[in-house]
Amino acid sequence: MAPDLALATLALPGRPVASRSTAAGVPDEDARALEASAREPDRFTTIFDRYFAQVHSYVARRLGSDLADDLAAETFLVAFRQRAKFDSRNGVVRAWLFGIATNLIRRHRRDEVRAWRATAKLPPPAPSSGHEQRVADQVTAQGASRELAAALAKVSAKDREVLMLVALGELTYDEVAAALGIAYGTVCSRLSRARRVVREHLGHTDPTATRDEA
Repeated sequence: MAPDLALATLALPGRPVASRSTAAGVPDEDARALEASAREPDRFTTIFDRYFAQVHSYVARRLGSDLADDLAAETFLVAFRQRAKFDSRNGVVRAWLFGIATNLIRRHRRDEVRAWRATAKLPPPAPSSGHEQRVADQVTAQGASRELAAALAKVSAKDREVLMLVALGELTYDEVAAALGIAYGTVCSRLSRARRVVREHLGHTDPTATRDEA
């Protein structure tokens, strides 16, 4: 599973990251629907319809589409079973769902890292005649993925979770804190460490740039 280049973009100096905010989606409406679903189970479909695609996309970008089908479905099964335990005072529904998904992804942490290490060792594709620009773009993208994969494999598990939730899940720092059950400041420090490791491994270059731009 090649890593998403959004991760590398986030790790670069001066690149924008998710700002601190509590206004994600429509948390009040979500919380009401989720709380009501404890009495009226059909109300849970509102949560499923609104967030399944987001959770599935996040898992797929980390573990691939095959596992995403199962883990996204399991995320909402767990959420349905635990819906009565949700407390809107401790975070918004989206963060709660991503926290469940993160717990499930942890079971595949070693597989994910092994896949990155394997990607880092892949040889570049051999250029072929014709369609030169398409081939050049493919070589550049795959080269960036190999470098990024090697960098991500060196990030600690806890720091990597924060990086993934911000870069791929597009959660705010507040949402990440709620999803992982950690303090806002801890989110900042873990993200900072993850970015530093990736930058250092990539030599402070932008792996999303073309070779002429680098």
